[in-house]
Amino acid sequence: MNLFDLILQPLAYEFFVRALIASALVGVACAVVGAFVVLKGMSFIGDAVSHSAFPGIVIAYLFGLPIILGGAVAAIATALGIGALTRRSGLRADAVIGVLFAGMFALGVALFSAIPNYVGDLFHFLFGDVLGISVADLITLSILVTLLLFVVRLLWKELLFATFDPLGAGAAGLPVRRLDDLLLILIAVTVVVSLQAVGIVLVVAMITTPAATAQLLTKRFAHMITVAAMIGIASSVAGLYVSYTMNLASGAAIVLIETLVFAGALTVVTVRNRMRAVRAGETSSS
Repeated sequence: MNLFDLILQPLAYEFFVRALIASALVGVACAVVGAFVVLKGMSFIGDAVSHSAFPGIVIAYLFGLPIILGGAVAAIATALGIGALTRRSGLRADAVIGVLFAGMFALGVALFSAIPNYVGDLFHFLFGDVLGISVADLITLSILVTLLLFVVRLLWKELLFATFDPLGAGAAGLPVRRLDDLLLILIAVTVVVSLQAVGIVLVVAMITTPAATAQLLTKRFAHMITVAAMIGIASSVAGLYVSYTMNLASGAAIVLIETLVFAGALTVVTVRNRMRAVRAGETSSS
């Protein structure tokens, strides 16, 4: 089988096409929100929010509610709780995140273990199964990603100002606290839309790795989001093909590809900086 056939053969299956579309949407959403997360140093919050969605997913399953709704409620509640407790308790943000992260995930594990005959569908939300996404799931995902991008586009200048200069944004009359809460909600929504693609365990990598890679390659924020989106989409597509051909977990394959891209970018940037340093030394000595 040649490379051309290897690329085209999976496209004959509807489930694979749906997975490609879903992965591309998730890649864009994670790139946009991930850029803010990386610049503000909020990666640990993304990890906490992703794990806190688990009890909501289990509770929704137990009561026959939409699983994505349960995950969204739990994730948003935790994200806002982190912001509120950090401001009011006097504790450092990492302490609050650690407590809520561990507590919520422990609650999810306890509820999950209490279910008679462990349910395979819930395992997909732990480790991801984008190849199993349905048409209804794809429609829901498309709506959520569209709303997320619309909100970011609508409040782009405000979010950008509050991210780079929160003191200046506050002095200019912008509601910095509300913008911070909005960013936490956007992180929670991004986590929820990414769950089926890469799962709770790996979703933080989907959010942070493309954005961190893009930050290595460009210093302009708009370019950073564009590069991160391209990396996210390309890694998702490549990861799906690797998952399909090698029978690997789709979420793990996607994240591994993103990690390899990050390692490659880091190597290129490191070599480039060393070469510049050598040239600068030669110029100064001459």
